[in-house]
Amino acid sequence: MSGPELFSRPRRFGRGAALTLVFASVLAAGVATGSWSADGRKSEQQPAGSATGVGSGARTGRDEVADAAAEAMADGKSPTQAAEEAVSRSGDRWGAVYSQGEYKEFEHELDGQYTGVGLWARRTADGRIEVAKVGSGSPAAHAGVRRGDRLDTVDGRPVTGRPVTEVVSLLRGEHAGTAVRLGLARGTRAWTETLHRANLATESVTVSHLPGGTVLIKVAAFTKGSGQRVRSAVRGAPRRDGVILDLRGNSGGLVTEAVTAASAFLDGGLVATYDVRGRQRALHAQRGGDTSRPVVALVDSGTMSAAELLTGALQDRGRAVVVGSKTFGKGSVQMPSRLPDGSVAELTVGHYRTPAGRAVDGRGITPDLEAEEGARQRAETVLSGLGDPS
Repeated sequence: MSGPELFSRPRRFGRGAALTLVFASVLAAGVATGSWSADGRKSEQQPAGSATGVGSGARTGRDEVADAAAEAMADGKSPTQAAEEAVSRSGDRWGAVYSQGEYKEFEHELDGQYTGVGLWARRTADGRIEVAKVGSGSPAAHAGVRRGDRLDTVDGRPVTGRPVTEVVSLLRGEHAGTAVRLGLARGTRAWTETLHRANLATESVTVSHLPGGTVLIKVAAFTKGSGQRVRSAVRGAPRRDGVILDLRGNSGGLVTEAVTAASAFLDGGLVATYDVRGRQRALHAQRGGDTSRPVVALVDSGTMSAAELLTGALQDRGRAVVVGSKTFGKGSVQMPSRLPDGSVAELTVGHYRTPAGRAVDGRGITPDLEAEEGARQRAETVLSGLGDPS
């Protein structure tokens, strides 16, 4: 399992709300459902009905959270804390409340910006945490941290056996300039390194060309513009080259960007369906995608949310052979609501399904060929067996 610091931080972890990762961040869910505009402003359009399919006059969890926040505000108490307590009582696995600062941070993340030390992490088969990548020019790079180094502790806390999402949460910080102490090992050498977090930018899509005529497209997260970059990479590749679409460690992002990425391989048609407060809706690919080029999608347990939506669409529609390990299993729709103090509450109002009607939430996507160690090599072998496009 691997994951970049971007889009991998658990939200409000350990503060009553469940581990919340980005399937749609505050903006992503709103953009997909039409309740929030791309620039973060509230839209006049609102979905009708409720998450349970009852009439719009029925009270919902969002109403209760909003009421709790308003009452707290009137009593001179913290609306954010009251909303967090209401979300916790609701039993919503993915419900969460974000301060104004956190909300602003998510906006930056959608633009491919984040606060961290520039490390990508992955968990090995024995549960150890290993550095999968070091960002160029990052604090980690300046400190001499290398790919393959073992990460044993973060601020004195052992990380072996922990999910990568938790480890990344420890690496991330609220502000640039704050310090984080890493316990590292390389071979027989063990040492401690103190790094200072910085405001960093990441390239969410990287393209490389492998021997034998294979294009490797790695999508780290579905930030703004990533879908079009995938389409451009496919269009610009030699016609007979196959594609490995590497979605390992992709914790999601903007649903609209995942749909655009799907459009690189589909000539229109259904990408996913979803329900919002009892109303069924559909997401469709754009016309003009490459439907003949062989494709293998690489996934793992760090493939989440919008990345699972894309994987399910390509698998159901016969456009990709999926290789790797079972994906995370987050396929729910959250709707944002602005609270009186400017914070934002987000509660689940529906769920996504693949074109074949498969539910993703809590189940994940099962690969056509399971492989963990050497997954990319297996993907290359499978791709070579798919033959040249006709």
